[in-house]
Amino acid sequence: MKIHRLIFSTFEVNTYVISDKSKECVITDPACNNKQEQNYLLDFIKSKNLKPVKLLNTHCHLDHVFGNKFVADNFNLDTEAHKDEVFNIENSVNAANLYGIKMEKPYPVKHFLDENNTVKFGYSELKILHVPGHTAGSLVFYSPADKFAVVGDVLFKGSIGRTDLPGGDYDTLISGIKTKLFALPDDFIVYPGHGPETEIGFEKRHNPFLS
Repeated sequence: MKIHRLIFSTFEVNTYVISDKSKECVITDPACNNKQEQNYLLDFIKSKNLKPVKLLNTHCHLDHVFGNKFVADNFNLDTEAHKDEVFNIENSVNAANLYGIKMEKPYPVKHFLDENNTVKFGYSELKILHVPGHTAGSLVFYSPADKFAVVGDVLFKGSIGRTDLPGGDYDTLISGIKTKLFALPDDFIVYPGHGPETEIGFEKRHNPFLS
């Protein structure tokens, strides 16, 4: 699999386009929120000759769903996320208004995902971990074969997701990272929702919240 990182919005959200040799791809957390960013995403997909077949949300805070409606409409995709993200996606426009940001109202979550599901596309599949604490329904999409995990705002290089928003809980997040994410091999690459990539082993040794 190939992972392409596109950075969108003033929140600098990492939107990932994950593809394989079939040219099918999944788009995680589409954050494009203006015409320029939307065109950039379309041009990127076209330049790589990719076919988006899944729209996945690690969680549904407003910054991670800015581009949900745009992606859903352009590629005829349904939103897939955890059932506990229904409140966040329904409240996203109200949350955006508090920041003075205009956004298109995203569609409701159509397909609920949890740890008993896998995401299949092309020749590939992604497994799922439910790691609440940043939000109640935060998901991690990971590939044992390609040794990577798309973690949303659960874990960052040298830090963790904030836990002071509705659905957040510090102890739950720390426990989930240690028991689930840190069960992955040390050489797994971690692709977070903001900022640079890191590795599981590095975070075990150096993350001040987790060491």
